[in-house]
Amino acid sequence: MKKINHKILIAFSAIMLGFISCTNLEEEVYSDIPLDDFFHTEQDVLMNAGRAYTKLQKYPEEFSLWTLDEMASDIMVAPARDDGFVWDNGRWNEIQKHQVTSTNKILTLAWGFVFEGISACNEVIYETEQSSITFPEKARVVSEIKILRAYFYYLAIDNWGNIPFTVDYTDKNLPVQKDRKFVFNYIEQEILGNVDVLKDKPSPDYYGRVTQGVAYTLLAKLYLNAQEWIGEDKFQLSVDACDKVIQFNSYLIEDNYFSNFMVTNDFSTENIFVIPMNSIFTKDRFYWYTLTLNDASRATFNFKGGMWDEFVLQPDFFTKYSENDLRRNSFLFGQQKDKNGNDIFIMNTSTGLMEPFIYTTTIENYMARKKWEGARFCKYEYQDGLEYYVTDMENDFVLFRYADVLYTKLEALWRLGRAGEMISDADLQKIRTRAGLLPLQAGDLTTNEFPDELGREFALEGHRRQDMIRFGLWGNAWWNKPPSGPNAKLFPIPESVLNSNHNLVQNP
Repeated sequence: MKKINHKILIAFSAIMLGFISCTNLEEEVYSDIPLDDFFHTEQDVLMNAGRAYTKLQKYPEEFSLWTLDEMASDIMVAPARDDGFVWDNGRWNEIQKHQVTSTNKILTLAWGFVFEGISACNEVIYETEQSSITFPEKARVVSEIKILRAYFYYLAIDNWGNIPFTVDYTDKNLPVQKDRKFVFNYIEQEILGNVDVLKDKPSPDYYGRVTQGVAYTLLAKLYLNAQEWIGEDKFQLSVDACDKVIQFNSYLIEDNYFSNFMVTNDFSTENIFVIPMNSIFTKDRFYWYTLTLNDASRATFNFKGGMWDEFVLQPDFFTKYSENDLRRNSFLFGQQKDKNGNDIFIMNTSTGLMEPFIYTTTIENYMARKKWEGARFCKYEYQDGLEYYVTDMENDFVLFRYADVLYTKLEALWRLGRAGEMISDADLQKIRTRAGLLPLQAGDLTTNEFPDELGREFALEGHRRQDMIRFGLWGNAWWNKPPSGPNAKLFPIPESVLNSNHNLVQNP
């Protein structure tokens, strides 16, 4: 287990210990407490600001935005099992086939994740600005949370387009709906207006917090999607924002791809923005092991309790990896081994015979997946002895990393017809060579191979839906998904949200 004094006390200093350990207080109505009574010291202000960051912790859960986006892409799938489990009233099937209804539970909870985050940021900004407590970094704290709010709004326009918008915590009216371009421009100006106040270099005491590297990465990705989202070419601006991150000389491509996802990935020099996770303070947040693995994998990882055997890799995505691509080891497939490296055999209760425990990369029947069909997820290292709601994963969940910055710049240059300016960059080439592959060549950058490479590099990191839309692949048929129309690029606004706010109009 990662030491709490390193992960929390050093990496996050007082702010992280304060806001992670107060996770269960998220529903307290802090606005009912007079600010002069609540804030007495700088520490109080920092701890309160941390409540906005805690809203990120739900992202990789079973029912949240990560699941919605990855399940709608060509990476993840939750077929019905042959024992009748997993079907979940067709919720996963709707998402997989781009036929999401406005009452889908995952959709509703994903929306809640985003807009609860925005609401928390609005509250924290108001309370911090209104507080009479002064200290040198107070303005920086406000700018941090403004960029965090911009990040939540970025997720909102990515997934829903036209959305309810408010930045005034004191306004108790129902928020009005703003179009994508309005919110896009707001995000852009919010980043540009606050980035210079942020800390420029990553450091242990700012680990997990918004820095200039985070802000410029967000800006670069915003500009990269501008053509798709608002019909405007902002690719050069995306290049410029990437160059800002590169010029910090603060981030490096790790020698080992999987260093970014280890239990101790707080040491990664590649990760730019992460969600800190801890088995005590963020319990029931990061539990992919039980979402994806079969019970038989307990012999490999010494897990306790039952596995849900739910999320698996879509078979056709697996074929995008070459056999010598080390990133393919983000998934478990083939004969499984125990902790001592021995082949695992399991008794077949029907035949009385021992069977080799093999995760196949194929799935014969979408409506009746057999228990060991489908490659499983292991991109994030599994620590020993995991047990759902007792000891969950402690890997910090990666939102932005340096490889994303380099590939964002490459794509922006490629779309400008200038990919040759970067194709020989040593850091860019290392993304491939550390995976055991030859560096990218100009001829590899096609409308099919480029998005495949992005998929291999960033599988399960929440990128795939956005990338497929930008490359014009979202409407294609794949594995069990039929072709879908352009309206499927946006998810519907949840019915419960429409019913509670008459200012909103459903996406077409």
